[in-house]
Amino acid sequence: MALVNALRRWLGGRPAAPDPEALAREEAVKARLRERCARFRRLLSANKSALETMSEVEDSLANPRPFGMDYVQAVCTRAVTAVFQMVRELNALSDNAYAPVQTAFERIRSQMETLLEEPPHPEGPLVLPLPMIRLEDMPQVGGKMANLGEVAARAGLETPDGFAVTVAAYYRFMEYSGLREKLNRRIQTTDMQSLDAVFSLAAALQQAVLAAPLPPELERAITEQVAAMRVRAEGELILALRSSAVGEDALGVTFAGQYRSELNVPPEEACDVWKEIVASKYAVTAMSYRFQHGIPDDAAPMSVGVLAMVPSAAGGVVYSRDPVAAARGEERVVINAVPGLAKAVVDGAATPDVFAFSREHPPRLLRKDPAGETPSLTDEQAAELAQMALALEEYYAEPQDVEWACNARTGRLTVLQSRPLHGLESVTAAAAQQEALPEGLTVLAQGGVAVSPGVGLGPAVVARKEADMLSFPKGGILVVERALPRWAPLLSRAAGLVSETGGMAGHLASVAREYEVPALCGLAGACSLLAGAGEVTLDAGRSAVFAGLQPQLLPACAHKPNLMAGSPVHQRLAALARLMVPLRLLDPEAPEFAPEYCRSLHDITRFCHEKSVELLFSEDAGLPGQMGKQLRAGVKLQYWLVDMGGGFAAPVPGPVVDIKQIASLPMLALWDGMTAVPWAGPPAASASGFMSVMLESTMKPELESTAPNAMAQRNFFIIGSGYMLLQARYGYHFCTVESQAGPDGHENFVSFQFKGGAADRQRRRLRAAMLADLLEARGFRADVKDDSLFAVAEGDTAENVLRKTRLLGYLLIHTRQVDMIMLDAGRAAALKDKLAADMDGLAARPLPAAAQSPSGQPG
Repeated sequence: MALVNALRRWLGGRPAAPDPEALAREEAVKARLRERCARFRRLLSANKSALETMSEVEDSLANPRPFGMDYVQAVCTRAVTAVFQMVRELNALSDNAYAPVQTAFERIRSQMETLLEEPPHPEGPLVLPLPMIRLEDMPQVGGKMANLGEVAARAGLETPDGFAVTVAAYYRFMEYSGLREKLNRRIQTTDMQSLDAVFSLAAALQQAVLAAPLPPELERAITEQVAAMRVRAEGELILALRSSAVGEDALGVTFAGQYRSELNVPPEEACDVWKEIVASKYAVTAMSYRFQHGIPDDAAPMSVGVLAMVPSAAGGVVYSRDPVAAARGEERVVINAVPGLAKAVVDGAATPDVFAFSREHPPRLLRKDPAGETPSLTDEQAAELAQMALALEEYYAEPQDVEWACNARTGRLTVLQSRPLHGLESVTAAAAQQEALPEGLTVLAQGGVAVSPGVGLGPAVVARKEADMLSFPKGGILVVERALPRWAPLLSRAAGLVSETGGMAGHLASVAREYEVPALCGLAGACSLLAGAGEVTLDAGRSAVFAGLQPQLLPACAHKPNLMAGSPVHQRLAALARLMVPLRLLDPEAPEFAPEYCRSLHDITRFCHEKSVELLFSEDAGLPGQMGKQLRAGVKLQYWLVDMGGGFAAPVPGPVVDIKQIASLPMLALWDGMTAVPWAGPPAASASGFMSVMLESTMKPELESTAPNAMAQRNFFIIGSGYMLLQARYGYHFCTVESQAGPDGHENFVSFQFKGGAADRQRRRLRAAMLADLLEARGFRADVKDDSLFAVAEGDTAENVLRKTRLLGYLLIHTRQVDMIMLDAGRAAALKDKLAADMDGLAARPLPAAAQSPSGQPG
C-alpha cells in the first residue's frame, strides 16, 4: 500500500484509502522514535553535565581558589554519575549492543575509588623516647620531633629531655570511641569558606576531642615515660608539650603557630594536656590554614612532643638566612631574642631585640637593635647562636628556622626546634627594586619592621577581638595591636597586615610571607593612627602607610600565590583528573575508537555521544520518511533534522527539506540569527595566533575543518513546533543549543553550551569569557569553566525566549575562529563591540513568522 501511495504521489494522482495496519505500524515506529529521542535527550543532558564537571575540574586545578576533599569527592561523584547515565542510555538505545562500554566505565570508576580512599594508618609504638628518634621517623612523630631527635643524636647540639607521643597513639585515640568517623562527618558537611561555619565547627570538634576517653594503654605509656623523665631530672620536672603534626614543613608549608603548645605543665597533667593539643588541630586557625593550603584532615595526623622545660634566661628564633634582607640581595643571619621564654617572639606578643650577623665563619656582628635598654643576649652569645644556625643549615643543606633558649642555670644554648626556612623564593621575587617615592603622598604611619615585603591597597580595618574576624572585609588592611597567630585565618582575605608588636620571626609574620601578604610589625601606635583612616596604601618595603589608594606603588608583577598547587588535595584531584579529563578517542573511523581503548570518563562520553548519534541518524535507524530529513543548507554546513511532531509545516516528500518548510519556531529564530548578518570569515590572525592554531591542528588533525572526516557531518536538529535541540560542530568548537518556547512561561528556556577552539588554552578561555559577558548583558545566566561556556535563560515568555534563541544563532556563526585574536587586546575589544552592536540591532528586529522563513544560508 505504501508503494501504491508513493506511485500515486509521483504521478500526481490521489492516494488510496489509508491502510489501518500501515498507519498503526507507522504510529508504532513514531512512538518508538519519540522514546529513542527522549533517551537521546537524556544522554545529551548527562553529556552536558559530564563535560561541565570536567571543565570545572580543569578550572579548579588551574586557579588558586582553595578546595577540600569534600569538593574532590563531590565533583568526582557528579562526573561518574553523569557518565553512568550516558552509558545506560546508550545501551538502552542499542538494545545493549555496547555492553563492553559498561566494563570500561566500571574499570575507570574502580581506579577513581582507589584514589579517593584514605591512606592506611601507620603501625608503630605509642611513644618514642627522644634519643631513639631520627629523621626517618617523621611519619610517626612529625617534622618537629624528628628534627629535634636528629639534632640531639647527629648534629651534637643540646636539646631538652623528652619523648614523642606518636601518630599511632593519635589514631588509637581516634578509633577508641569512634571519634574519627564523627569528626570526618562534621568536616565534610561544613562550608570551609565561611568563617562563621568554621567557628561553629571548631567549637564542636574540640569539645568532642576533649570529652573523649583515652585508651588505657595510651594513658599508661605516657605516664611511664613521664615517670622516667622525673628520675632523670636534676631538679623539679616541669613539662612543655609541643605539637608535632605530620606534614608540617614536609608538605612545603610552615604551619607556623597553627597548633597549640603548652608550657609549664605539671607532670600529672600530661595526659589531659595531650588531648588539648590534639584538639588544637581543630581550632579555627588550624582548619582554615589547612583548607587554604589544600591539606586534608587525614594528611595531618598529630604527634606531640613531651619535653622538659628549659629554665630560660632568654629565648627566641634565629634564621640562618634573613628572608627580608635576601629580598634586597643581602646575605645575613638574623636573631630575634627576648628575655625569658621564646614564646613571646613566636607568638608576636613582644617586639624583640634584633641582631644581624654576616654569614661568614666566624659570623661578624653587622647590626644590633635592642627593644629595651638592656639586650637579652650578650654579643658573644648572639655570635654563638649565629654560628649554631649556620652549622644547622650546613647539616640540613638548606636554610633553617631555629627556636632556642639560653639555660639560666648553665648559660648553654638549647635547641627547641629546627625546621626548614620557607618562603625565601617568594619573598625575593616579591621585592622588586624600589623606585623613588612619588611626590604628594600623605604619610599616615611610618616605622616598624618589614616582615613580608610588598604593597597592599584597601580599607584599614582595626581588629581588637575575635568577633572582629567575622566582619573583616576581603581586601582590607588588617591592623592589630599584637601579631598573634589567631589572626592568621584573615590573611587569605587581607591585602596587608600592620601590627604594633612582633617581629620577623613571629608565626603570623611567617604566614604572611607564605601568603605573600605585605606585612609591617612593631609599628608603635598603629591602631590609633589608622583607626577610621579609610582606604590606605601599605608599602611594607618603605615601612610606611599612605593615605588613599596609590596603585602606582604596586609592582608590575604583583600576584597572589597559588597555595593549592602541589598540595595533597590538589595532587589527589590532579590524579583523578587524569582518569576524567583527557580525550584520546578522537577519530570515529579509527579501529581504536572502541570501549576497550577508553582510558578516561571523557573517552566514554565521546564514545557514547558518537554512537548515539549513529543510532539515531544512520540509514538503518528506522526513521519514518516524514520525520528524518537533511536540511538544504549549502555544502560547508550540513544539518539533519528529526521532527518530533509539528516541526514541519506540512508533509515533506523526499529526503531533503528546505528552511521555508520548517514550522519549529525556535529553529526559525535560531536560523534567523545565523543568517541575519553575513559572516566575513575568520579574522586575520597574528603570527602567534596563527602558530597557536597550527599547533592545535597538528596535535589534533581531525579537527581541521576542511579535512574530510566523519565529524563534519554531525550537525543535527531535533525539532517540534515549540522545541528545538541543535548539536553542532563549527570548525574547531562544539556547541549545543536547546530552546523551548510555548504558552507556559514557567517551562520556557533557552540554553547554550560552547567548548573548544583552534587556538591555545588561554585564547580559548578569553573567548568563552567574552561570550559570557555578551550573554549576561542580554539576560542570560552564564558560567565559564576553563574554555567552556554554559549559559541559560529561563522562565520567560515565548517571544523573549525566541529573541534570545536568535542571538545564539548569530553568535554560533560569528564567533568561529575568533579565539586566535583574543590575546590582541585592541582587536578583541573591537570584535566585542561589533558583536554587541550586531546583537542589539538584531534584538530590535521583529521575529520571523512560522510561515515566513528568512532567506539566505549560513556557511
